[in-house]
Amino acid sequence: MTDIYRLETLPPQLDAETTAKLVRVEAATLGHYLHTGFVDTAIRPLIVGPRVAGAAVTVQISGPDSTLLYHAMDRVRPGDLLVIDRVGDHKQACWGGFMATVAKIRGLAGVVIDGAVTDPAAIREAGVPTWARDTSAVTTKLLNLGGGFNVPVSIGGVAVNPGDAVLADDCGVVVIEPRRLGRLIEVALADQAEEGDWIARLRKGEMLQDLIDIRSMLAKNGMEGSGV
Repeated sequence: MTDIYRLETLPPQLDAETTAKLVRVEAATLGHYLHTGFVDTAIRPLIVGPRVAGAAVTVQISGPDSTLLYHAMDRVRPGDLLVIDRVGDHKQACWGGFMATVAKIRGLAGVVIDGAVTDPAAIREAGVPTWARDTSAVTTKLLNLGGGFNVPVSIGGVAVNPGDAVLADDCGVVVIEPRRLGRLIEVALADQAEEGDWIARLRKGEMLQDLIDIRSMLAKNGMEGSGV
């Protein structure tokens, strides 16, 4: 008989210092200079406001079955970010109030589900930041049909490997290879600080032209003498 489960070991977690810095980065800041890694915008936060970051622990379960999710929830660690690939199923909810409470007990940093959830009010009450594609009254069951734990998955059109860094906030979910984090965090935090300085200057009466030489940029493309 073919094995229907693939169970791999847990990946390394992000260290505390990196996590603390990454969670200060706005997902939209990364959108200024990254072109890949952004999860489909249909995957939206159920709890508005929190920003979370952590290493991806992945689960792949399809159709009506969520047996493997129970296995995973006994193994996740505080600070992990659980990523659930539903293999294209958007109808049957694998996550609801009960699992959200388990996630709270386990100390998960957050949950990202490329699929539906049920009990959205109970998920919000449990308080673990959760991103999902939709809500549904049709739930998965314990059918023992197989799946993967800590295997490469696809979430919202983005490949996610166990241990990848995941940053999620109101603007979206971004997946980043850990080796790229150092420079990205440094640039992002510097850009955010500069934007704050610009806003302070604008409030004092300066013009955008004082911050960026827009006139020269327009002149390069033949805008001389047009009143700009």
